[in-house]
Amino acid sequence: MSSLVHHITVDCQDAYALATFWSQVTGHPVSDEDEPGDPECLVALPTGPSLLFIQVPEVKTTKNRLHLDLQPDTTRDEEVERLQALGATLVADQRRPDGTGWVVLADPEGNEFCVERSAAERAATS
Repeated sequence: MSSLVHHITVDCQDAYALATFWSQVTGHPVSDEDEPGDPECLVALPTGPSLLFIQVPEVKTTKNRLHLDLQPDTTRDEEVERLQALGATLVADQRRPDGTGWVVLADPEGNEFCVERSAAERAATS
């Protein structure tokens, strides 16, 4: 027996606003059934689990125990710039002089995530 991961669920203060941010990150729309003020909003991804945002009364207070690692289709550094323009903030820069490493960002509600090198960047250095 086994279980399928159906959703990755994120507790948040404003489900629609955070779903909109992640919609822009992933390039996939917020569900047509969701609208501002909804207590839960979905961003369906074409493969793997969907992202589900659930409004909760508590604010985030500590570091995530689980986070997403993103692999962009452009360069890591271009993606970091794009995501910061969307509202992400820099948490930690783990880039190394040889081009390896990653960048830790936080979404508008403070949930950390990492931006890794693209597949092309990895192939060029392996």
